[in-house]
Amino acid sequence: MPEFAGDATIPADMQRRLSVPIARPDLAQGGITLKSSQELRLMREAGEVVAAVLELLVRSVQPGMRTRELDSIAAREIRRLGARPSFKGYRGYPATICVSLNEEIVHGIPGDRAVREGDIVSLDVGAVVRGYHADAAASVGAGATTPEAERLMAATRQALERGIQQARPGNRVGDISRAVQEYAEGLGFGVVREYVGHGIGRALHEEPAIPNVGEVGKGPLLRPGMVIAIEPMLNLGGWATRTLEDGWTVVTADGSLSAHFEHTVAITLDGPEVLTAVVGGPRHG
Repeated sequence: MPEFAGDATIPADMQRRLSVPIARPDLAQGGITLKSSQELRLMREAGEVVAAVLELLVRSVQPGMRTRELDSIAAREIRRLGARPSFKGYRGYPATICVSLNEEIVHGIPGDRAVREGDIVSLDVGAVVRGYHADAAASVGAGATTPEAERLMAATRQALERGIQQARPGNRVGDISRAVQEYAEGLGFGVVREYVGHGIGRALHEEPAIPNVGEVGKGPLLRPGMVIAIEPMLNLGGWATRTLEDGWTVVTADGSLSAHFEHTVAITLDGPEVLTAVVGGPRHG
């Protein structure tokens, strides 16, 4: 689940409601936490839950189903795996997962809306295991999608991979941001600016912010023990967004299609470790 960047383009009432400080006993005066080996073990467990649930949801998407059905599937599976949902109740969010369709970028609330043939369905899942969170997202087509939708989803997935490759000790957050931005804009896609990735651990949203636009060599230094959520959000049109009347659902300002991919990534001496990788899939960049 992306964090709000505090951009002036976000409505003032939204900024007030969604920038409430979160109690973070693991942070010292707002600093970046470095996770211990024990904490990383717990975050791997949370990551395995998130990966399993997300994989199940991707397989479950089909035209004609209601988005609340996907939420029910996720709620049951998270409970079955012995975890709790990270999102439900977070700053008042009413559901277990986020389900965003087509022009919806993030934070779509599952409900009675039906998934149609050709829709882009963006799924965002978070789970907490023994006090530690993991967070991941993926976009999938419902049935047969258009070539432009397929191209958008493929580019967003690849932009995430480009960002992950830069998540190494000695690099800076700006190296991740620039890798995402350069790849996506090189293909002509709009890169969302108002919503960003984030640190993660005992809290769902920790420092540092991980923007999808930036400059090489800028931002906080990446150090072993840091855990971050990298999450490109790309649009077929421009990068500007607006928020619907429900106070949560973020859509493209121009009505263009959007896609969203995310992984929780640990910075290790050996490079990036993807904590939310599908079991059996590659974990190290």
